[in-house]
Amino acid sequence: MAAHNQTRATVLAQDLETAASLWSRFMGLMGRRSLPAGHGLWLTGTNGIHMFFMRFAIDAVFLGKPVVDGSRPVLSVHRAVRPWVGMVPLVRGAAGVLELPVGTIDASGTVPGDTVRLD
Repeated sequence: MAAHNQTRATVLAQDLETAASLWSRFMGLMGRRSLPAGHGLWLTGTNGIHMFFMRFAIDAVFLGKPVVDGSRPVLSVHRAVRPWVGMVPLVRGAAGVLELPVGTIDASGTVPGDTVRLD
């Protein structure tokens, strides 16, 4: 799977894993040493993340529910969320979170209000 910012015509992740179960969402990226450029994790059906037991910082992009064309609105972005800092505040209306390498938000120009497509 991949994630594209349709508003900016940029790529957020070319190799996107999905975490759909309660356990896979809880585990997220814990236990990994890094997240390579171009990779990411899509946490479905959630409006918050934790950073406990993480070894590295991430960018987090919170997305809303899909609209008619399948794209999702960007509701909130969090740059360089540090490991071990606890939880990112819940984002009202979010229906999933993209966890991405640090710098992805700035490189893609992603801001709240953009639309993202997951393919």
